[in-house]
Amino acid sequence: MDEKLICRLESAVVRLEAISTLGITTRDVLDFAGGDASGAASDPSIIAFDDLMTEYFGKVSGAAQKIGGPVLDATKIVQEAFNALKELLIKAKQTQKPNAAGLAGFLKPLNDVILKANAMTEGRRSDFFNHLKSAADSLTALAWIAYTGKDCGMSMPIAHVEESWQMAEFYNNKILVEYRSKDPNHVEWAKALKELYLPGLREYVKSHFPLGLTWGTAAKAPISASSRALAPSTPAPPPPPSASLFSAESSKPSSSKPKEGMSAVFQEINSKSVASGLKKVTDDMKTKNRADRTGVVGAGGKEGHTASAAFSKSGPPKFELQMGRKWIVENQVGRKNLVIEECDARQSVYIFGCKDSVLQIQGKVNNITVDKCTKMGVVFEDVVAACEIVNCSGVEVQCQGSAPTISVDNTSGCQLYLSQYSLESSITTAKSSEINVLVPGAQPNGDLVEHALPQQYIHAYKDGRFETTPVSHSGA
Repeated sequence: MDEKLICRLESAVVRLEAISTLGITTRDVLDFAGGDASGAASDPSIIAFDDLMTEYFGKVSGAAQKIGGPVLDATKIVQEAFNALKELLIKAKQTQKPNAAGLAGFLKPLNDVILKANAMTEGRRSDFFNHLKSAADSLTALAWIAYTGKDCGMSMPIAHVEESWQMAEFYNNKILVEYRSKDPNHVEWAKALKELYLPGLREYVKSHFPLGLTWGTAAKAPISASSRALAPSTPAPPPPPSASLFSAESSKPSSSKPKEGMSAVFQEINSKSVASGLKKVTDDMKTKNRADRTGVVGAGGKEGHTASAAFSKSGPPKFELQMGRKWIVENQVGRKNLVIEECDARQSVYIFGCKDSVLQIQGKVNNITVDKCTKMGVVFEDVVAACEIVNCSGVEVQCQGSAPTISVDNTSGCQLYLSQYSLESSITTAKSSEINVLVPGAQPNGDLVEHALPQQYIHAYKDGRFETTPVSHSGA
C-alpha cells in the first residue's frame, strides 16, 4: 500500500508540473488533478483520465513550452478541451441521460472550446498553420462522448477516435516533414500530440467507455406547491443552436440529404400492397441483353442526391456527409449517377451494401472503403491514404489520379483501372480471385493493357525455408 501511495503522489506532482509550464490557473489545476466537491474523482474512469493526461499530455505541453508562440496557445486550448471533457465525464455520473435537446446543452462547454480552436485556424495563414490545424482537428476525437447508440449517426467511440485522428494526421505529417531537419522540438510536439490520441485516448475509451458514455441516476428534487403553480406559465427553454460539432448531420447544407425522414417513406410503403406498382420485366430490360454494359467504368452524368426508390435488404439507402468528415453511401441499388462533388483531403468515403450502381468522387479524399458491394463501380481522382475493397463481388474501381495503396480483401471479381499517375500504387490482395488491373498502353491514346494478378501460388521447401512463386499458365 505504501508503494502505491508513493506512486500516486509522484504522479500528481508530475501532473502539476506539466500544468505549471502552461500557466494554467489554480481552478484549472484542481480540475486537471481531479479535485471536485462531489468526490467523483475517485471513480476508476476519472483516475484513469488523470493518468492519461499525466502520461501523454505532459509530453505535448513540454514540447509546446520550448516552441512557444501560437503553438503554445493551441496547446493550451487542447488542455482546456480535455479539462472540459473530464468535467462532463464527472457530471454524467451524477446526471440522468438527457434527450436530444438536453444532450446538446450538456455538451455545449466542450463544443465551445472546440469552436474556439477552429477559430484559430481562420483568417490569414501563419507560419504555424499546420500546428493549429493539427491541434484543432484532433479535438474532433473528443466528440466520442456524444455517441448515444448505433442509430445516432456516429461511429462507435473507439472507431470515432481513430477516424477523427485521420483528419489531424494530414497536417501533423506536414509538421514532421517540414521540421525533420530544422527543429526537433516541433517533431517532438507532433509525435506527442499523436500519442495523446493514439494510443492514449483510444485505449482510455476502449477500457472505460467502449459502448459510449455511462450516465448516473440523479435523484429528482421534490416539487413544492408554489413551483407547481408557476410551472404552466414558465416558458420552455430555447432550443439549442443548430450549428454544433456534436450534431449527427453536417452543419453545412447538402443536396445529398433527404428532405423527409425515412419513417415517412416506410409509412408510405407499408400503406400500399406489396405487389402494387410492379412492372413486368421484358427481355430488353434484362442485364444480359442490355447494350450499355461496358468494361470501363463510366463517370456518367450528374444526378440529384435523392433517396433511391430501390431498397436493399440491409436497410434504407443513405447518401450523406456525417460530422463534416465522413461520406456515407449505403444500400444504393440501381443508381448509376451518384456524385460526391464537395470533398477534401480530410474526409473519408465509406461505401456499403450497394448493388448495380456507379459512384463518382470528385476531388481528393483521405480514404475510400468499398464494403460488401456487388456490381459496383467507383470512379475517384486522388486518395491520400488508401482505397480498400473488402467483401465485394464483381466491382470496378477506376483511379484517375494517384493512390498510394489499393487493397483487395475477400473479393471475387475486381477490375482496377489505373491512370498514368497511379502506376506506382502498391496493390495488396488477400483471399481474393479474378483480380485484373488495366493500365495505360505505350501509346498516349492507346488501349488499356490488362494484367491478371495471380491467385494461385506454388510453395517449395528449399534450403531450410519455403519459396513461394505464382502459378503461370501457358497456352491459349
